[in-house]
Amino acid sequence: MGPAESVGRRPADQPESAAASRSWWDAEAGDYYREHRSVLGDDLLMWGPEGVYESELGLLGDVTGLDVLEFGAGAAQGSRWCAARGARTVASDISAGMLAQGRRLDADAPEHPAYGLSSPGHPSYVQCDAVRLPFAEQSFDIAFSAFGALPFVADAAGLLREVARVLRPGGRLVFSVTHPFRWTLPDVAGRAGLTVRTSYFDRNPYVEQDAEGRATYVEHHATLGDRVRQIVAAGLVLDDLVEPEWPEGADHEWGGWSRLRGELVPGTAIFVCRKPVPAQ
Repeated sequence: MGPAESVGRRPADQPESAAASRSWWDAEAGDYYREHRSVLGDDLLMWGPEGVYESELGLLGDVTGLDVLEFGAGAAQGSRWCAARGARTVASDISAGMLAQGRRLDADAPEHPAYGLSSPGHPSYVQCDAVRLPFAEQSFDIAFSAFGALPFVADAAGLLREVARVLRPGGRLVFSVTHPFRWTLPDVAGRAGLTVRTSYFDRNPYVEQDAEGRATYVEHHATLGDRVRQIVAAGLVLDDLVEPEWPEGADHEWGGWSRLRGELVPGTAIFVCRKPVPAQ
């Protein structure tokens, strides 16, 4: 994608947000993978740009034999990680370009150590907007998303209702987003990114737009309280909120994520939820 004509905070509804996300990630899929592969990996479930992984946190639990949905999957690294551990995985994303990147990784899988003879196979891929999931009710045991879908939709509450609909009773939802406090700071890794510039309570999304005013990139903001209320309104139970610290020995930078900032303020918020089992 070329440089935006202007950037700022302004309202953006669901259709505008969806159109921007689809075109942006279609265009950026290959470059994004190449830029971040060293941290993101091909078959790792990375919860945040700090470099925190499911293999360390264990938030999904044992996925063996379970039906697992990754929404906002990108190139499906998380789905690939689950599939290699015995799950039946579906990777969904609004971007055909990101899913095509995932299929290219699958084509290289025979040479990749995560795929052995016991692997149940590659993820299945479904292109869709996460606010309208094309799956039957109670189709999955686990749903998860690592920095996918939720920050890019205007109707996050509706998305969570959709995820709750396709989860089985007792099922688990885990999702990670940029920690809401980070929205007060410039997206800069160095000291210039340590000064509060924006109100935490400004819910207007960050929008990049072209000369005609059409959004080319949209990222939405919600406070921690907003997220909790969205989870509860979807009929889910919040079991944990994980704010990972900067990993020891990690010195990479990823946008505004860096050791300098990561040792002072949280960069990622991970919400661990479940769909309650109805009372007998």
